[in-house]
Amino acid sequence: MLQRISQLVVVSAIAGLLVAALALPAVGGVGITARNVAAGFLDMPGNLETPPPPQRSTIYDSEGGVIAEIFDQNRELISLDDVSPVMVDAILSIEDARFYEHGGLDVSGTLRAALRTLGGNTEGASSITQQYVKNVQIEAATSQEELETAREETIARKIRELRYAIALEKRMTKDEILEGYLNIAYFSDGAYGVESAAQHYFKVPASELELHQAATIAGLVRYPYLYNPRFFPEQTVERRNVVLDRMVASGAITEAEAEEAKAEPLEVDLDTPPNGCVPSKQPFFCDYVVQEIEKDDRFGPNETERARWLRTAGLEIHTTLVPQTQKSAQEAVDKWVPRKNESRKVAAEVVIQPGTGRILGMAQGRNYGPDESKLGETSINFATDADRGGSSGFQAGSTFKAITLAAALEEGMPFSTAFNSPTKVSVSGQRSCNGGSLSTWEPSNAGDTASGTTHNMVSGTKASSNTYFAQLQAKVGICDVMEMAEKLGLKRADGTLFTENENSLANSSFTLGSEEVSPLRVANAYATFASGGMYCEPQAITTIEDKQSDTTIEIEPECERALDEDVAHGVSYLLSQTFNGGTASALGIGRPAAGKTGTTDGSAAAWFAGFTPQMAAAVFVADPRGPQQYPLTNVTIGDRYFPVVYGATISGQIWKETFQGAHEGLEVKQLPSAPGRFGSTSVPRPASPEPDDDPSPASDDGGVPDVVGQTESEAVRLLEAAGYEVNVSATRLNSSEPEGAVAAVNPDPGTRLPRGATVNVFLSQGGGTAGTTDDDDGWFRVRPAHTPTTGPRD
Repeated sequence: MLQRISQLVVVSAIAGLLVAALALPAVGGVGITARNVAAGFLDMPGNLETPPPPQRSTIYDSEGGVIAEIFDQNRELISLDDVSPVMVDAILSIEDARFYEHGGLDVSGTLRAALRTLGGNTEGASSITQQYVKNVQIEAATSQEELETAREETIARKIRELRYAIALEKRMTKDEILEGYLNIAYFSDGAYGVESAAQHYFKVPASELELHQAATIAGLVRYPYLYNPRFFPEQTVERRNVVLDRMVASGAITEAEAEEAKAEPLEVDLDTPPNGCVPSKQPFFCDYVVQEIEKDDRFGPNETERARWLRTAGLEIHTTLVPQTQKSAQEAVDKWVPRKNESRKVAAEVVIQPGTGRILGMAQGRNYGPDESKLGETSINFATDADRGGSSGFQAGSTFKAITLAAALEEGMPFSTAFNSPTKVSVSGQRSCNGGSLSTWEPSNAGDTASGTTHNMVSGTKASSNTYFAQLQAKVGICDVMEMAEKLGLKRADGTLFTENENSLANSSFTLGSEEVSPLRVANAYATFASGGMYCEPQAITTIEDKQSDTTIEIEPECERALDEDVAHGVSYLLSQTFNGGTASALGIGRPAAGKTGTTDGSAAAWFAGFTPQMAAAVFVADPRGPQQYPLTNVTIGDRYFPVVYGATISGQIWKETFQGAHEGLEVKQLPSAPGRFGSTSVPRPASPEPDDDPSPASDDGGVPDVVGQTESEAVRLLEAAGYEVNVSATRLNSSEPEGAVAAVNPDPGTRLPRGATVNVFLSQGGGTAGTTDDDDGWFRVRPAHTPTTGPRD
């Protein structure tokens, strides 16, 4: 050790004299002597920090599969032991053959540089240690000024590098310096570090590089742009051969070995790892993870620093995404709302684990990309809020009725709370959270809900009766309903709270879901019901391993009780009844489930939110160009034509198929029973079609009469004569039937329903749109025919 220190002291002294030779031509005439320069050189600070260079970060799913790699520089750090010996020989031969002999300064090389400097050439020789110093300073630069200083072609920079190089040799071994150099050096074409270069050019690890490959890579360092194999293969081969000749001269290989290597064709197999979320198979979840890191102040002081940390620290980011759930969700979304559908409709779904808030799946019916004008492409994550890369949201329709149920049960109202629920009601006397009086509201039942009967909580939920829930909201108090929504984590997708937003405070129809929200928030609210009242913040990341700082950040669920357990169980029971003769009757998944359909006014958007004890999800379908301007009526999505899209028509089917696939292999768990404190669960009368439960079907043995093509009055007469109640929808359909004639009925002709069940009638507005035929999945393909049909009700 003493011998090494003595050697370095001597080298330092020589360096000072050499620096004087380099510097004097630039400062000649001002009386500065070689002794002055040498003394100043030795007094310069030499404490250069050598942090790990930028590395690529990797995002993993819950099973360790790679979701995406994100980086500013494609680099993977390895130890010197993992570098092929022939690669070490190649880089030393071409860049610094006396590396293991000098103390950071190649004296003979620097003397030659001094002579060239005296001749007016300011370019000097650089040892590997000096090159390493330069690269460290470049990578450590945090401002444009620092970067320019690290790259400037000046004698001052050379002097700094010399001083740092000598200091590094005092505290690092030669192997440590060489390892750092091989990891930080740029090897052209976006490959940083020898491991990335080996993988990029030859698809082998650096430990398996052969002679001709190693020589190729080593030759790229000096002028990485001039010798880029992608664009200048001939120059690359010439440079490789120069490296081989240098290896012969240094004794690393024989002349025969060099000639054999020169005979090898270049044959680079360029392989650049995908960078970022665009090439990911789970791009929107990837984007959400990136947004979570960049927007969360626990990961850095500001968004710029957090983004830099993500792209340079070599993070291993472990997430909550479950491959089976994600695959089921994406396949269901793509089936029902293809990414490049000509109608430009979009679907998005989020699946959340109750009791933890972990996001198990996030799917969207779009390709991820920046060109919004390209059919089927967007960078907007419609599954989440605007501050996480999402949109301003979509009205959630009747999925919000669950919130009103929770508020009513929390106030002690029993299941038997009943109201006469005609087609239309007038609601007055509501007071906003700011104390203001709301104007009189006259809601009516949509074309997909039963009307004209008395409902309690059970039957009103099964029938999704707007007029029932309007009266229930008035009894509970609209402010209490809004506050319940916020307790469940719901807020507007633009980030504002309902109780603080002027438009929300003036909104009488809150219970009908007239607020713009994201699927993420709705799914998480329903997960709170499924968990027995425990609210958990949505969570996408479980751990982050930081290679640079050698630390691990553990992220635990953030949960708190939001609802009394009985209240949550009561809501779960009520929502489970929608599968028993209610609006979700066609959406059973073969195990206990609860859920709620949602269709907004004018079929602008269609939703379904539902859960089992293991997971909760929300799905929406709408047109991002403007739901009101481009509603879900008379629309062909993929190869299916829909006169009207309700919550059960597409969104419910996506939820159903997602849950069927996601639950494969999982234990069948029961939902909690109805808490006794809320009283009887009986209903005043059948609220919606229950064909399997009614022993006396309507008088028409053929079920719902086929009245398509009939006049409105004749259709109503025939349906009433068959024992059904009739609701003529205000929504008119494009149809080949004459204007004003019946275009479609819901349920379909031939469906056997109990006496008194409601049949919805849709009149034609003309237009000649083709009808549909049943497909083997029970839905409809476009055909040039007579009668359009409709899917299940909302």
